[in-house]
Amino acid sequence: MKFAPLAAAFVLATTSAAALADDHSEQAEAVAKPSIDMSIEQLVADERSKAILEKHLPGISSHPSYGQFKSMTLVQLQPWSGGMITDEGIAKIKADLEAIEQE
Repeated sequence: MKFAPLAAAFVLATTSAAALADDHSEQAEAVAKPSIDMSIEQLVADERSKAILEKHLPGISSHPSYGQFKSMTLVQLQPWSGGMITDEGIAKIKADLEAIEQE
């Protein structure tokens, strides 16, 4: 019975590894489904959503201040955009992002 704690530790470790694998699968799935609630950096990392951003906000990914706002969502950036990001624009981007999910 000296190996019982070792066996228990092994079962716990493999169970935890399986749980982590499931978590990573969910994260990968989340990345595969761009949404308006993601940071601009996350959206730019996906070529499909980057194309949508560039369509509605040309030059956003190459903007000189990109490093300062890339961790924000479009809604968070909107007040600082000088009117470039409107409610209507966000709605159009959201609709285009949701269309990606259906593909």
